[in-house]
Amino acid sequence: MNRLQHESSPYLLQHANNPVDWYSWSEEAFERARTENKPVIVSIGYSTCHWCHVMERESFENETVAAFMNQHFINIKVDREERPDIDQIYMEVCQAITGSGGWPLNCFLLPDARPFYAGTYFPPRTFQNRPSWIELLQRVHQMYQNDHPTLEKQADKLMDVLQQSERAVIKEEAISQPSDEVLTGDTVHQIYTQLHANFDREDGGFGGAPKFPMTMSLRWLLEYHYHTGDTPAREHLDFSLEQMIRGGIYDQIGGGFARYATDKAWLVPHFEKMLYDNALLLSLLADRYQLAPNDRYRQTIEQTIEWVEREMQHPEEGFYAALDADSEGEEGKFYVWHKKEIDQILEDDAPLFNYFYGVSEGGNWEGKSILWQPHTWSEAATAFNLSEKELLEKLDQSRQKLLTVRSRRIRPGLDDKQLLSWNALMITAYAKCGQALGQSAYLERAEQKMSFLLKSLQRKDGTFAHSWKNGPSEQEAFLDDYAALIEALLTLFEVTQEKDYIRQAADLTASVRKHFLDEDTKMFYFTSVRQKDTVVRKKDLYDSAVPSGNATMCLNLWLLSRYLDKNEFREQAFTMLIQMREALVRFPTSFARWARCLTAQTFPGPEVAITGDDWPAKWQELQRAYWPNRVVMAAEKQEEEFPLLAERLAKDNETLIYVCKNYSCQLPVQSVARALTMIREVST
Repeated sequence: MNRLQHESSPYLLQHANNPVDWYSWSEEAFERARTENKPVIVSIGYSTCHWCHVMERESFENETVAAFMNQHFINIKVDREERPDIDQIYMEVCQAITGSGGWPLNCFLLPDARPFYAGTYFPPRTFQNRPSWIELLQRVHQMYQNDHPTLEKQADKLMDVLQQSERAVIKEEAISQPSDEVLTGDTVHQIYTQLHANFDREDGGFGGAPKFPMTMSLRWLLEYHYHTGDTPAREHLDFSLEQMIRGGIYDQIGGGFARYATDKAWLVPHFEKMLYDNALLLSLLADRYQLAPNDRYRQTIEQTIEWVEREMQHPEEGFYAALDADSEGEEGKFYVWHKKEIDQILEDDAPLFNYFYGVSEGGNWEGKSILWQPHTWSEAATAFNLSEKELLEKLDQSRQKLLTVRSRRIRPGLDDKQLLSWNALMITAYAKCGQALGQSAYLERAEQKMSFLLKSLQRKDGTFAHSWKNGPSEQEAFLDDYAALIEALLTLFEVTQEKDYIRQAADLTASVRKHFLDEDTKMFYFTSVRQKDTVVRKKDLYDSAVPSGNATMCLNLWLLSRYLDKNEFREQAFTMLIQMREALVRFPTSFARWARCLTAQTFPGPEVAITGDDWPAKWQELQRAYWPNRVVMAAEKQEEEFPLLAERLAKDNETLIYVCKNYSCQLPVQSVARALTMIREVST
């Protein structure tokens, strides 16, 4: 076994038996590269990456290939989820060179860590003008020996790209622009126009294959609908959710969503399941359910949380990262079915199940069936002369039988590390689902997992570890870790009104501003000032699979400024936003959480204070309704610590609801229905 046997990352451990002499990212590896004057290969992936597995089998397990790598290179393996900062740097290099990216990401560096070439998957033999891995290794080795100045020049050019790329997105010259020219309805409508042009009206979602959920863009449509009353925005959101829930991207037996669909109709998933996708989708479903309760959304929330609790959580610790697409070396084998299997298991109930879930003799994917829902509940109930209630009961019984059988199959690999940011996203989702569905068990789980993060991942110096597996990692948390944690704390505060949560959110925000802030732009670096082992310090700006740390901090600062009446936070949130305005208006699918920041500041909505003995009942009723970016504080009596509660008096035996705008409050009311009407009037 190589050095990776001593690592905790599941991805690195997968490579511990390779004949390649792998290092993890370390000064030791680069010191050896400098001493021996060898180029460095940095190969980046993650444990559930299908093509990472393929390249490992084809090349990294090949003794001849490994011998060449060991002789002429220093070889480093990186788990992109443990070191997203490294992945971010070299992925940008790959995109600059090739125009695209992906994993495995293979980057060639000089001994000082400056990159000079990068690509993704390389086959074992030349294919369609793509060189084989061994041919590429030979070319790089020859150039390093015989044409080193060319590689130095290429490295200098790529370093310029890395150092200048943020200027194409961040427009510092916009800082002086007044807010009334930025925070306008016209700007918000421009974002909608761009998104609308990319609607897939046939299958839902945005664009063509491969089809990703793009949850943050859908979430923005919900907020846009709320503030403007635009019906097509809500209709496309609903249509997209319906298509995903009925498609193969959703695990019809076990619950939970796959990472993406390989086709535009959501039928054929890339079968890996990621914690963050499901957290973001659960939060969206909870918000949509609050707008108008819907049995399908409730069922999807409940089934997905059942999956999380069955397969993705440690009972005393946090949530695991991901499930692999492959089992027994085959993608999707764990999830698909032959019709004869279902017929044997379900017997008399098989015809109904097969009709509803589109199971056929020949299957719909490589001779087997991916379960999906070609028929609505109403159509299936009519076809089998059942009520919808009877239909759902029968389908659930069949689903449980198949789930039991499926649980005996060889399972996909589990990436059991627990990432701070992804755990925080799931805590937010649990809190929102508990709020929307009135499920106290979900809220209790959210608080339990938050307690784990705060007790186990926070270090003695107050910083947080990025991940946990049999103990906290040595790697300090990144910006997105802190941003997602602050967001989760604010969500828990909103739902529970436990004041310690907002105090902790404010303290963490102060720490992030101290250790991550770029004073020139008021944006945040991805890494803290304490981290010094990469060639460049970058900012995370794009909302891709997960929201960017900067966009999340923009929202956090905006909400905290309103909770705590802190003008400093308000000004920074606006300064961050105004520099991103041009990018987010032109490319809203790439900056969807930034778009939420703009909408939140354009339509700030009310601040709500509830005072009196009966505040828990009033707040419980109020929070079942939807309004975005809520700022709510409740207590038995006024509390001087918090400006929103400082002068909100409660009368004897009365609980009062104050609806305010910029801390100017209307006359208080006792009726929740009246308060909701007032909230709506302030929000639109």
